Amino acid sequence: MFKPQTSLSILASLALLSGCAGEYTFNSNLDSQAIDEYFKPGEVTLFDKGVQPRQSYKILGLVQGQACQQTVNDAPADKAQARTEARRNAADMGANGLLIQNCHVIDEPDSSCQSQALCVGKAIKLQNNN
Repeated sequence: MFKPQTSLSILASLALLSGCAGEYTFNSNLDSQAIDEYFKPGEVTLFDKGVQPRQSYKILGLVQGQACQQTVNDAPADKAQARTEARRNAADMGANGLLIQNCHVIDEPDSSCQSQALCVGKAIKLQNNN
């Protein structure tokens, strides 16, 4: 035999569960283009100086990336930021690879940056070897 409390708790559970069943839509204030731009460097495989891809590729052109420490209180410019910008610029050219040629950090302040990092490389299109 069911106790009244058990029946009541079963009915309450069913009522709660039926409230969860339905078609819901998700709306976001995030800009899909901004998300695509943020993840764009991840589409480009990075090959450091002296490392060549194992598959054939076509050179699309030269790209550079720069990082700038604008104020004394900002984080110092580093090569990783410059490489990421170079990867983003390579992706804009339709590349899926980047051969880094050189990266430098300049610690001498100038009129716009306390320190700078600059990376130069070749944007490449890796061929599918299927």
